[in-house]
Amino acid sequence: MDRQQEYVLRTVEERDIRFIRLWFTDVLGTLKSVAVAPAELEPAFEEGLGFDGSAIEGYTRITESDMLVLPDPGTFQVLPWRGSPPGTGRMFSDILLPDGSPSPGDPRHVLKRALKVAGDMGFSFYTHPEIEFFLFRKPVVPGEQPVPVDDAGYFDHVAQGDGHDFRRHAISMLEAMGISVEFSHHESAPGQQEIDLRYADALSTADNIMTFRTVIKEVALQQDCFASFMPKPLSGHPGSGMHTHLSLFEGDQNAFYEAGGRYQLSKVARQFIAGLMHHGPEIVAVTNQWVNSYKRLWGGAEAPAHVSWGHNNGSAMVRVPMYKPQKENSSRIEVRTLDAACNPYLAFAVLLRAGLKGIEEEYVLPEETEDDVWRLTNAERHALGIRALPASLSEAIDIMERSELVADVLGEHVFEVFLRNKRQEWADYRAQVTPFELTHLLPRL
Repeated sequence: MDRQQEYVLRTVEERDIRFIRLWFTDVLGTLKSVAVAPAELEPAFEEGLGFDGSAIEGYTRITESDMLVLPDPGTFQVLPWRGSPPGTGRMFSDILLPDGSPSPGDPRHVLKRALKVAGDMGFSFYTHPEIEFFLFRKPVVPGEQPVPVDDAGYFDHVAQGDGHDFRRHAISMLEAMGISVEFSHHESAPGQQEIDLRYADALSTADNIMTFRTVIKEVALQQDCFASFMPKPLSGHPGSGMHTHLSLFEGDQNAFYEAGGRYQLSKVARQFIAGLMHHGPEIVAVTNQWVNSYKRLWGGAEAPAHVSWGHNNGSAMVRVPMYKPQKENSSRIEVRTLDAACNPYLAFAVLLRAGLKGIEEEYVLPEETEDDVWRLTNAERHALGIRALPASLSEAIDIMERSELVADVLGEHVFEVFLRNKRQEWADYRAQVTPFELTHLLPRL
């Protein structure tokens, strides 16, 4: 038994932890949980805990349903919202087949596989997400317009505002679970909040995002409001994104940094950006996986709807933030397409592999876009070689289906399951008669 396992067992005993929840996600990024008693924890570390994988979206077929959930002791934390002892802990877990091999349907393994590709090239991959979400007053009734908790805007300080107290409680809870927070503030739309996590390795960040979404929901329940990561819940207001900063390191050295380079970017960084741009339309179905995601991308308000990059250009798909000449490790890039409703394991995997493809194939980075892409005409964008990102989930999955890169990153099983699920989502969405049609067409036709 290793030291991490020993630490978990000792902590469980000393802190009177009666329930340990083993967390993992399905292919869509929905959090799943099974609780084990302390007496079952040591056997779970050694051989995993059996469960029926056929009941989990994208894991396996009914004819081969037996699977194992193997807890990762390095992710153990006590859940602070469970109150006083006896307590509840949690660990993220890997999903295995009965023979002990990784399940092809496990999104966490998809990211681990991508990280191994980076490791074989000498790189480690770090991410730093800026997570936006909405707070609404309860009750939130499906099909009815939700009511934001405030009518504030960007960086507004609202006296005795619900958002202040909410963010304070949420950040305290996140930090109690070992998740460091860098910034928090009110965002542009009514009721919209942003909390930025500190950078960490991509696997830890993906785990942290899953924890973040759970913490936000729990705090919202405690404060009698409703939190949503839906990309575009309000018409006429900006949607919620998850702008994510990316960097590669070679040992302790930032592989994206080059003293004296344009914006301090190295050749590796430029090729990585070129890879993101070359494969950008192919990966959007993963980074923006819901029908509603495209309402945000094509809703203006600096949302990135076109394949472009720029220095401090908020309308670009890839932004190079303002660099700090004396801080080598601050050189990074920001991908602005993602929303927080994605499966972070799959999203980080496709972003990483797209960038690495640019390094492997030595893609040439096109000229940066200095203009606001939204203000350009279609003819101007065409003349500049600026391609559009998919405008709908249907278009995105059609492009993804033809992508050899995405098929390789996700693996055959996840690739097929993901496409099948998204096609069904689009078919269900397309079959709906919307309030827009009833409002504008029913009285006239």
